[in-house]
Amino acid sequence: MKLFVKIGLAIALVFSFAACGNSEKDNEKDLRLDDYGSQPKKEKVETDNTSQDSGVALANKGIGPVKSMELPADINAEMAANGADIFKKMCSACHKMDKKFVGPSLAGVTERRSPEWIMNMILNPEEMIKKDPIAKKLLIESNMAVMANQGLKEDEARAIVEYFRQYDKQN
Repeated sequence: MKLFVKIGLAIALVFSFAACGNSEKDNEKDLRLDDYGSQPKKEKVETDNTSQDSGVALANKGIGPVKSMELPADINAEMAANGADIFKKMCSACHKMDKKFVGPSLAGVTERRSPEWIMNMILNPEEMIKKDPIAKKLLIESNMAVMANQGLKEDEARAIVEYFRQYDKQN
């Protein structure tokens, strides 16, 4: 009887490992069509693909404490440096700027999302995942972990947005 239980557990374990993770073949699906939908791009795109209607995505402010904000044209270097430090301490375990990791790649996020949406995602991830259509779609399409609330304050989230703006401008 113990032998059957051990064999059953071993089989279940093998199947659970087989179901986890993406193979290289699955990652090939990240090739995107160009703006006209006809030719595949040659490079592999690591960002999310929920930005198909960028006008709608940029108009979405998300759900949370940040209702509206005006960003100055010039990037505040001191704030961006502070945001980089906060990002490194609080976010880099799950996010990388230039590649998908536990969470989606963040390169170009300021071109795909409004600053309010970004801040609300940082400050209010639980409600965003439940109610915001872009956040819900991103979670489903990316097949990634749900973002944890890091308990950041609004000024810390704003500094991270400034870091993202600086990164996106330089790259």
